[in-house]
Amino acid sequence: MRLRSLLFVPGDRPERFAKAAASGADAVILDLEDSVAAAARPAAREAVAQWLREPAAVTRFVRVNPLGSDGLADDLAAARGADGVMLPKAETADDVAALVAAMGASVVPVLPVATETPLAVFGLGGYRTVAARLAGLTWGAEDLPAAIGASTAREADGRYTPPYELVRTLALMGAHAAGVAAIETVYPAIKDLAGLSAYAARGARDGFTGMMAIHPAQVAAINAAFSPGADALAEAERIVAAFAAHPGAGALQLDGRMVDAPHLKQARALLARAGG
Repeated sequence: MRLRSLLFVPGDRPERFAKAAASGADAVILDLEDSVAAAARPAAREAVAQWLREPAAVTRFVRVNPLGSDGLADDLAAARGADGVMLPKAETADDVAALVAAMGASVVPVLPVATETPLAVFGLGGYRTVAARLAGLTWGAEDLPAAIGASTAREADGRYTPPYELVRTLALMGAHAAGVAAIETVYPAIKDLAGLSAYAARGARDGFTGMMAIHPAQVAAINAAFSPGADALAEAERIVAAFAAHPGAGALQLDGRMVDAPHLKQARALLARAGG
Protein backbone atom coordinates (compact mmCIF):
# COMPACT_ATOMS: atom_id res chain seq x y z
CA MET A 1 0.00 0.00 0.00
CA ARG A 2 1.16 3.55 -0.74
CA LEU A 3 1.67 5.53 2.48
CA ARG A 4 2.98 9.01 1.78
CA SER A 5 0.36 10.69 3.97
CA LEU A 6 -1.73 9.24 6.80
CA LEU A 7 -4.41 11.55 8.18
CA PHE A 8 -5.79 11.13 11.70
CA VAL A 9 -9.50 11.67 12.30
CA PRO A 10 -11.21 11.14 15.68
CA GLY A 11 -13.44 8.10 15.69
CA ASP A 12 -16.21 10.01 17.44
CA ARG A 13 -16.44 12.59 14.64
CA PRO A 14 -18.10 10.63 11.81
CA GLU A 15 -19.05 13.86 10.08
CA ARG A 16 -15.34 14.28 9.32
CA PHE A 17 -14.77 10.82 7.81
CA ALA A 18 -15.79 11.69 4.25
CA LYS A 19 -13.79 14.93 4.31
CA ALA A 20 -10.73 13.03 5.49
CA ALA A 21 -11.19 10.45 2.74
CA ALA A 22 -11.44 13.24 0.14
CA SER A 23 -8.38 15.11 1.45
CA GLY A 24 -5.93 13.42 -0.89
CA ALA A 25 -4.31 11.44 1.92
CA ASP A 26 -3.14 7.97 1.00
CA ALA A 27 -4.60 6.66 4.26
CA VAL A 28 -7.01 7.75 6.95
CA ILE A 29 -6.40 6.71 10.57
CA LEU A 30 -9.67 6.42 12.46
CA ASP A 31 -8.66 7.05 16.04
CA LEU A 32 -10.15 5.20 18.99
CA GLU A 33 -7.33 6.13 21.38
CA ASP A 34 -5.99 9.52 22.45
CA SER A 35 -8.34 11.84 20.57
CA VAL A 36 -11.48 10.12 21.91
CA ALA A 37 -12.59 10.46 25.54
CA ALA A 38 -13.22 7.14 27.27
CA ALA A 39 -16.94 7.87 27.63
CA ALA A 40 -17.24 8.53 23.91
CA ARG A 41 -15.51 5.34 22.75
CA PRO A 42 -18.59 3.10 22.48
CA ALA A 43 -20.22 5.57 20.09
CA ALA A 44 -16.91 6.03 18.27
CA ARG A 45 -16.61 2.28 17.74
CA GLU A 46 -20.11 2.18 16.28
CA ALA A 47 -19.33 5.06 13.93
CA VAL A 48 -16.05 3.51 12.80
CA ALA A 49 -17.61 0.09 12.24
CA GLN A 50 -20.42 1.66 10.24
CA TRP A 51 -18.05 3.58 7.97
CA LEU A 52 -15.86 0.53 7.42
CA ARG A 53 -18.89 -1.32 6.08
CA GLU A 54 -19.12 1.28 3.32
CA PRO A 55 -16.78 1.35 0.30
CA ALA A 56 -14.07 4.02 0.27
CA ALA A 57 -11.38 5.03 -2.19
CA VAL A 58 -8.77 5.45 0.54
CA THR A 59 -6.76 3.08 2.72
CA ARG A 60 -8.28 2.95 6.20
CA PHE A 61 -6.46 2.22 9.45
CA VAL A 62 -7.94 2.13 12.93
CA ARG A 63 -5.83 3.19 15.89
CA VAL A 64 -6.89 0.89 18.69
CA ASN A 65 -6.05 1.20 22.36
CA PRO A 66 -2.84 -0.39 23.70
CA LEU A 67 -2.36 -4.04 24.48
CA GLY A 68 -3.82 -4.88 27.86
CA SER A 69 -6.42 -2.10 27.82
CA ASP A 70 -9.98 -2.98 28.68
CA GLY A 71 -11.47 -1.92 25.39
CA LEU A 72 -9.02 -3.52 22.98
CA ALA A 73 -11.28 -6.43 22.03
CA ASP A 74 -14.11 -4.01 21.29
CA ASP A 75 -11.73 -1.83 19.26
CA LEU A 76 -10.64 -4.79 17.16
CA ALA A 77 -14.26 -5.79 16.58
CA ALA A 78 -14.99 -2.27 15.36
CA ALA A 79 -11.92 -2.37 13.12
CA ARG A 80 -13.07 -5.36 11.09
CA GLY A 81 -13.02 -4.30 7.48
CA ALA A 82 -10.11 -1.88 7.95
CA ASP A 83 -7.00 -2.16 5.79
CA GLY A 84 -4.72 -1.97 8.81
CA VAL A 85 -4.53 -1.40 12.55
CA MET A 86 -2.31 1.13 14.29
CA LEU A 87 -0.95 -0.15 17.60
CA PRO A 88 -0.02 2.60 20.08
CA LYS A 89 2.58 2.14 22.81
CA ALA A 90 4.12 -0.89 21.14
CA GLU A 91 7.31 -1.87 22.93
CA THR A 92 8.66 -4.89 21.02
CA ALA A 93 7.94 -7.14 18.08
CA ASP A 94 6.23 -9.45 20.56
CA ASP A 95 3.49 -6.83 20.95
CA VAL A 96 2.80 -7.01 17.23
CA ALA A 97 2.60 -10.79 17.43
CA ALA A 98 0.21 -10.51 20.37
CA LEU A 99 -2.04 -8.08 18.49
CA VAL A 100 -2.08 -10.35 15.43
CA ALA A 101 -3.13 -13.23 17.68
CA ALA A 102 -5.89 -11.09 19.18
CA MET A 103 -7.24 -10.29 15.71
CA GLY A 104 -8.07 -13.93 15.12
CA ALA A 105 -9.27 -14.53 11.58
CA SER A 106 -9.45 -10.79 10.80
CA VAL A 107 -5.71 -10.22 10.47
CA VAL A 108 -4.62 -7.02 8.72
CA PRO A 109 -1.24 -5.24 8.60
CA VAL A 110 -0.09 -3.50 11.77
CA LEU A 111 1.46 -0.04 12.05
CA PRO A 112 3.13 0.21 15.47
CA VAL A 113 3.77 3.54 17.17
CA ALA A 114 7.03 2.22 18.53
CA THR A 115 8.57 4.94 20.73
CA GLU A 116 5.98 5.93 23.33
CA THR A 117 7.59 4.31 26.38
CA PRO A 118 11.22 4.13 27.55
CA LEU A 119 11.33 0.38 27.00
CA ALA A 120 10.05 0.76 23.46
CA VAL A 121 13.19 2.60 22.40
CA PHE A 122 15.26 -0.51 23.09
CA GLY A 123 12.98 -2.66 20.92
CA LEU A 124 13.27 -0.64 17.73
CA GLY A 125 15.83 -2.92 16.14
CA GLY A 126 13.74 -6.07 16.53
CA TYR A 127 10.72 -5.53 14.29
CA ARG A 128 12.25 -7.43 11.39
CA THR A 129 11.05 -10.65 13.07
CA VAL A 130 7.44 -9.59 12.39
CA ALA A 131 8.06 -7.66 9.18
CA ALA A 132 5.53 -9.74 7.24
CA ARG A 133 2.82 -8.44 9.59
CA LEU A 134 3.76 -4.76 9.34
CA ALA A 135 2.40 -1.93 7.23
CA GLY A 136 5.33 0.17 8.43
CA LEU A 137 6.83 1.60 11.60
CA THR A 138 6.25 5.04 13.06
CA TRP A 139 7.22 7.06 16.11
CA GLY A 140 5.90 9.89 18.25
CA ALA A 141 7.37 12.76 20.25
CA GLU A 142 4.52 13.40 22.70
CA ASP A 143 3.98 10.37 24.95
CA LEU A 144 7.64 9.61 25.62
CA PRO A 145 8.49 12.97 27.25
CA ALA A 146 5.47 12.55 29.52
CA ALA A 147 6.56 9.01 30.37
CA ILE A 148 10.02 10.10 31.53
CA GLY A 149 9.12 13.45 33.09
CA ALA A 150 10.68 15.64 30.40
CA SER A 151 9.18 19.08 29.98
CA THR A 152 9.28 18.96 26.16
CA ALA A 153 10.76 17.11 23.22
CA ARG A 154 11.53 20.32 21.33
CA GLU A 155 13.81 23.32 21.45
CA ALA A 156 12.31 26.82 21.32
CA ASP A 157 12.73 26.88 17.52
CA GLY A 158 10.84 23.59 17.10
CA ARG A 159 13.83 21.30 16.60
CA TYR A 160 13.92 18.11 18.64
CA THR A 161 16.19 18.01 21.67
CA PRO A 162 19.02 15.45 21.46
CA PRO A 163 17.18 12.56 23.19
CA TYR A 164 14.31 12.77 20.71
CA GLU A 165 16.58 13.21 17.69
CA LEU A 166 18.11 9.92 18.80
CA VAL A 167 14.70 8.26 19.12
CA ARG A 168 13.68 9.55 15.68
CA THR A 169 16.87 8.13 14.16
CA LEU A 170 16.41 4.76 15.84
CA ALA A 171 12.82 4.55 14.60
CA LEU A 172 13.96 5.37 11.08
CA MET A 173 16.69 2.73 11.18
CA GLY A 174 14.36 0.21 12.81
CA ALA A 175 11.88 0.55 9.96
CA HIS A 176 14.55 0.12 7.32
CA ALA A 177 16.12 -2.78 9.20
CA ALA A 178 12.71 -4.47 9.01
CA GLY A 179 12.30 -3.53 5.36
CA VAL A 180 9.03 -1.66 5.92
CA ALA A 181 7.73 1.87 5.41
CA ALA A 182 9.32 4.45 7.72
CA ILE A 183 6.58 6.91 8.72
CA GLU A 184 7.54 10.31 10.14
CA THR A 185 5.55 11.65 13.08
CA VAL A 186 3.08 14.53 13.02
CA TYR A 187 3.83 18.24 12.78
CA PRO A 188 1.55 19.76 15.44
CA ALA A 189 1.49 23.41 14.26
CA ILE A 190 -1.51 23.13 11.93
CA LYS A 191 -1.35 26.67 10.55
CA ASP A 192 2.41 26.67 9.93
CA LEU A 193 2.40 25.22 6.43
CA ALA A 194 5.86 26.57 5.63
CA GLY A 195 7.26 24.87 8.70
CA LEU A 196 5.40 21.69 7.80
CA SER A 197 6.83 21.69 4.28
CA ALA A 198 10.35 22.10 5.63
CA TYR A 199 9.79 19.36 8.23
CA ALA A 200 8.35 16.92 5.69
CA ALA A 201 11.18 17.66 3.24
CA ARG A 202 13.69 16.92 5.97
CA GLY A 203 11.94 13.62 6.67
CA ALA A 204 12.06 12.62 3.01
CA ARG A 205 15.71 13.65 2.80
CA ASP A 206 16.60 11.56 5.82
CA GLY A 207 14.92 8.39 4.54
CA PHE A 208 11.36 8.46 5.81
CA THR A 209 8.88 7.33 3.17
CA GLY A 210 5.74 9.00 4.50
CA MET A 211 4.32 11.10 7.33
CA MET A 212 1.25 11.37 9.53
CA ALA A 213 -1.03 14.41 9.46
CA ILE A 214 -3.51 15.84 11.96
CA HIS A 215 -5.46 18.14 9.64
CA PRO A 216 -6.57 17.88 6.00
CA ALA A 217 -4.75 21.16 5.23
CA GLN A 218 -1.45 19.37 5.86
CA VAL A 219 -1.95 16.60 3.32
CA ALA A 220 -0.91 18.38 0.13
CA ALA A 221 2.45 19.50 1.54
CA ILE A 222 3.17 16.02 2.87
CA ASN A 223 2.29 14.35 -0.43
CA ALA A 224 4.51 16.81 -2.27
CA ALA A 225 7.46 16.14 0.03
CA PHE A 226 7.21 12.36 -0.27
CA SER A 227 6.55 12.23 -4.02
CA PRO A 228 9.76 12.06 -6.06
CA GLY A 229 10.21 15.00 -8.40
CA ALA A 230 10.59 14.73 -12.14
CA ASP A 231 14.35 15.32 -12.05
CA ALA A 232 14.89 12.64 -9.40
CA LEU A 233 12.78 10.16 -11.35
CA ALA A 234 14.65 10.90 -14.58
CA GLU A 235 17.99 10.36 -12.86
CA ALA A 236 16.78 7.10 -11.32
CA GLU A 237 15.62 5.89 -14.71
CA ARG A 238 19.03 6.71 -16.22
CA ILE A 239 20.81 4.77 -13.47
CA VAL A 240 18.60 1.72 -13.93
CA ALA A 241 18.96 1.89 -17.71
CA ALA A 242 22.75 2.21 -17.49
CA PHE A 243 23.08 -0.92 -15.37
CA ALA A 244 20.62 -2.77 -17.60
CA ALA A 245 22.87 -1.96 -20.55
CA HIS A 246 25.95 -3.22 -18.66
CA PRO A 247 24.64 -6.11 -16.53
CA GLY A 248 28.08 -7.29 -15.44
CA ALA A 249 29.29 -3.91 -14.22
CA GLY A 250 29.82 -3.19 -10.55
CA ALA A 251 30.26 0.55 -11.11
CA LEU A 252 29.63 2.92 -13.98
CA GLN A 253 30.17 6.54 -14.95
CA LEU A 254 26.95 8.48 -15.46
CA ASP A 255 26.76 12.20 -16.11
CA GLY A 256 30.38 12.55 -15.06
CA ARG A 257 30.10 10.75 -11.73
CA MET A 258 30.53 7.24 -10.46
CA VAL A 259 27.44 5.16 -9.61
CA ASP A 260 27.49 1.68 -8.11
CA ALA A 261 25.25 -0.90 -6.44
CA PRO A 262 23.92 1.39 -3.65
CA HIS A 263 22.91 3.99 -6.25
CA LEU A 264 21.12 1.30 -8.26
CA LYS A 265 19.27 0.07 -5.16
CA GLN A 266 18.24 3.63 -4.28
CA ALA A 267 17.07 4.29 -7.84
CA ARG A 268 14.94 1.17 -7.95
CA ALA A 269 13.38 1.99 -4.57
CA LEU A 270 12.54 5.53 -5.70
CA LEU A 271 10.90 4.27 -8.89
CA ALA A 272 8.94 1.69 -6.92
CA ARG A 273 7.61 4.38 -4.56
CA ALA A 274 6.67 6.59 -7.49
CA GLY A 275 4.72 3.73 -8.98
CA GLY A 276 2.56 3.63 -5.88
